Amino acid sequence: MTSQVSSPAEQADGAVVGEQRKPAGAKDVRRLDRVIIRFAGDSGDGMQLTGDRFTSETASFGNDLSTLPNFPAEIRAPAGTLPGVSSFQLHFADHDILTPGDAPNVLVAMNPAALKANIDDMPRGAEIIVNTDEFTKRAMQKVGYATSPLEDGSLDGYNLHPVPLTTMTVEALKEFDLSRKEAERSKNMFALGLLSWMYHRPTEGTEKFLTSKFAKKPDIAAANIAAFRAGWNFGETTEDFAVSYEVAPATTAFPPGVYRNISGNLALAYGLIAASRQADLPLFLGSYPITPASDILHELSKHKNFGVRTFQAEDEIAGIGAALGAAFGGSLAVTTTSGPGVALKSETIGLAVSLELPLLIVDIQRGGPSTGLPTKTEQADLLQAMYGRNGEAPVPVVAPRTPADCFDAALEAARIALAYRTPVFLLSDGYLANGSEPWRIPELDELPDLAVQFAQGPNHTLGDGTEVFWPYKRDPHTLARPWALPGTPGLEHRIGGIEKQDGTGNISYDPANHDFMVRTRQAKVDGITVPDVEVDDPDGAKTLVLGWGSTYGPITAAVRRLRAAGQAIAQAHLRHLNPFPHNLGAVLKQYDKVVIPEMNLGQLATLVRAKYLVDAQSHNQVNGMPFKAEQLATVLKEAIDD
Repeated sequence: MTSQVSSPAEQADGAVVGEQRKPAGAKDVRRLDRVIIRFAGDSGDGMQLTGDRFTSETASFGNDLSTLPNFPAEIRAPAGTLPGVSSFQLHFADHDILTPGDAPNVLVAMNPAALKANIDDMPRGAEIIVNTDEFTKRAMQKVGYATSPLEDGSLDGYNLHPVPLTTMTVEALKEFDLSRKEAERSKNMFALGLLSWMYHRPTEGTEKFLTSKFAKKPDIAAANIAAFRAGWNFGETTEDFAVSYEVAPATTAFPPGVYRNISGNLALAYGLIAASRQADLPLFLGSYPITPASDILHELSKHKNFGVRTFQAEDEIAGIGAALGAAFGGSLAVTTTSGPGVALKSETIGLAVSLELPLLIVDIQRGGPSTGLPTKTEQADLLQAMYGRNGEAPVPVVAPRTPADCFDAALEAARIALAYRTPVFLLSDGYLANGSEPWRIPELDELPDLAVQFAQGPNHTLGDGTEVFWPYKRDPHTLARPWALPGTPGLEHRIGGIEKQDGTGNISYDPANHDFMVRTRQAKVDGITVPDVEVDDPDGAKTLVLGWGSTYGPITAAVRRLRAAGQAIAQAHLRHLNPFPHNLGAVLKQYDKVVIPEMNLGQLATLVRAKYLVDAQSHNQVNGMPFKAEQLATVLKEAIDD
């Protein structure tokens, strides 16, 4: 899909009803500029698959979109309970958008637990489609309903659509040789068909997907397709749905190019592959599976044809140890994990600092501490990435801002690691990892040149004229040491975690040498060249909102709302957190107030206040969910008015 320029502003969340038309013999069709849909049910009801399919068809149609999957940490959470509810929210529009939306316009609730867990997020007047077959007395009592919410008037403020999804699915599949339990599993496809009719989504892609997914079970594939079509036909024929809706393609939201829908973890995996190709180095991933980072291991394991080697280690320590060994051997080395795994890897990260070898530590942050909230999002590992090692062990930190931006952030992290011979943290999070949005596939000539020159021979001349190889003789501009491949004649040198002598790399306990090496490693990180932070300030505002990582979408949406209401506010967003951009201090001093929203208790704010002596105001949220734009807009308005 191609288009010309980006839309200038994101409007308030919620669908805006436009023209209404009624072709001969058809139901009313209303034009909307945006819709927010949430599918919710048990974790075994296939809500994530349903949302993924609706998202894929929406992307192929040409809408801009943003998604928010939300699911339990248990593989099979207790059925019919509030902790077992799995949901998938999709926001799609005919213009550019930045968040999955604050409040859904449509809720599909597959059981009483799904309704109760999500009803507080629904605005009055929203559409609610409930699977009435699941509203049994026992199921309702399990989640605390004393009376049926479908009959007691508590849902009178909504457009309620009671649909016996399970019964209708079983009826639609009666010609197939399936047990009732097997037939009931297709009720999510019935719901998908109904929603696809309501919002005029393409159907061919879903039918091809089902045929491919169940290629070895053609009867199951045919049954799912039949359920999908039955849901579509039900929407077309029932009197309960008198109106369907159109959301036109986002023809002005995207620059020209070839696009695909992509999640943050998939974009990050592709970015790592692209970095290895641009550096002409094999890619090695040493990893131990951990939510929400495991998808990167799964994806990279599919790409041996690009010189990718993946190693699923027995634990976190083995994963990073293998990766660091691969770095010593001349690979672009990566280890992926989440916060608990970073804690286990910390000693080896310090070893990588001492060895001064390129290594990417990808931390897909999740709720903590300890095991915490494995499937919920948080950005509370910043201080751990900055300081979570013994001794003075500085490590650069890079953070993507959107799911698609994970591709570019991976390239940038690789650039720093290779050019400066240092481990680099890449801080994504669960919201970015599992969320998705359209991504323009870049042309090859748009990718950076990451070519690396390995050491070839002696690089130092002794006083007696002897030419030798010094493994810690540094580049005068980057302070990077030479990268010598093991086995290269004449380049033999010591490695290990004990302090090195400057230049020679020999073991040294000399106090003055240790002081020099500590300061030199810090100076190398401080001297990394990163772009200046850009400030969006069209009106000469007095208040600046500063963010990092996945808060970009909600912050930008909130800023757009305030500006649309006539408020002046400036915005800046950090990709580089260590070192900070060189102009950041000057930028902060231009504003009377600086507000820093974070999904932690103020970690960036702590760093900013300490380094720049700026009285930054911290706004924090640690509930496992991303910020809502409306909430941030209120907070920022109060800061402006204060």
